[in-house]
Amino acid sequence: MNPRILILTAGFGEGHNAAARALAAACDARHGAGTARVADVFALTAPRLNEVVRRGYLRLINSSPRLWSAVYAWLDRSSAVGPMLRSMRAERRVLAELIAREEPTAICCTYPVYAFLLEALAREGRLTVPFYNIVTDSISINSLWWRAGAAGWFVPNEDSAVVMRQAGVESRRLHVRGFPVPEFFARHAGEFRPPDLAGGSTPRVLFIINSGTRGAAETARRLLTATDWAVTCTVGRDEKLRYELEKFALGRNCPTAILGWTNEIPRLLMTHHVVISKAGGATTQEAIAALCPMIVNQIVPGQEEGNYELLRRYGIGCLAETPEAVIAELQRAFRDGGRVWREWRTALGALSRPDAAREIAAAIMAEGTHETEPEPVPMPLRTVVISA
Repeated sequence: MNPRILILTAGFGEGHNAAARALAAACDARHGAGTARVADVFALTAPRLNEVVRRGYLRLINSSPRLWSAVYAWLDRSSAVGPMLRSMRAERRVLAELIAREEPTAICCTYPVYAFLLEALAREGRLTVPFYNIVTDSISINSLWWRAGAAGWFVPNEDSAVVMRQAGVESRRLHVRGFPVPEFFARHAGEFRPPDLAGGSTPRVLFIINSGTRGAAETARRLLTATDWAVTCTVGRDEKLRYELEKFALGRNCPTAILGWTNEIPRLLMTHHVVISKAGGATTQEAIAALCPMIVNQIVPGQEEGNYELLRRYGIGCLAETPEAVIAELQRAFRDGGRVWREWRTALGALSRPDAAREIAAAIMAEGTHETEPEPVPMPLRTVVISA
């Protein structure tokens, strides 16, 4: 029997969707097109409400980070969250219908709420296949990822596995395979790389501007004013900012590119010396896969704190939360022929796993034919503290 993998995601943070897409592509590459189906049950259940909630979430994390930090902590600690999530009847019904229609041999969740819905379906006898959580955060992992149980958890790094073992998750159910990134990184690992700084090449700086990034326009202007490096800015769908930066960059002597929405981020990461961005799950993990050191200019409290902590522990890049600090850190990185930059890039080797999507797909397909009951994990007795 050919495997059929149902991958459940949600639009609350790009990391969930990015991981789902990469994993689906790896499943299809292994067993043919259509092996994997990606679905957002929340969008299927109530598209308009989901969009309102999604936009509200994005506004909250960008404009009121302290409030979001409090919400994140409550979700992590409150015993009321589990019963509340299991009681989502409309979403549970749509999910049950989706499972009945798709007949998957295994289910993968890149968003933690699904485990509660699947656990409820299993108790009702409407789920007989194993489900796995694909953890998209590092170190500062919310307990929602493990409280409802699963047949197994795939985590991006050993540091995250340690956190989950300490919380009570069985080691035999934890698989350290990396974060699912596009296959482009593995396929072109020996082909794309930035120019050698030792040979006097101009450093290449990539600035990924996300919606809500604080000080984005001023940081971009300072980058474009300097002549020490080539600059590529991606502004997404912010056409107003794109027009402003294009005007500001006119006449700049160093190579410059101002891009709108682009699907070329993997290639850009592999061909630039450093990326400046907020510490989102997908961006951080793709930068690691590309061996591109990262200057973090913003951290959303909660899930993104662990992403930066991972970089800090391994000496990969730095934190620079003001435009002035960004410029200062770039100057430090490229001084003395790029000595600090070379240290950063060398350190990335310990974490980079560009084949993660293929490894996870292979493991799930190998295990997916065995029925495994989800085992809930007790609430953690303590909160994991991230050192400064």
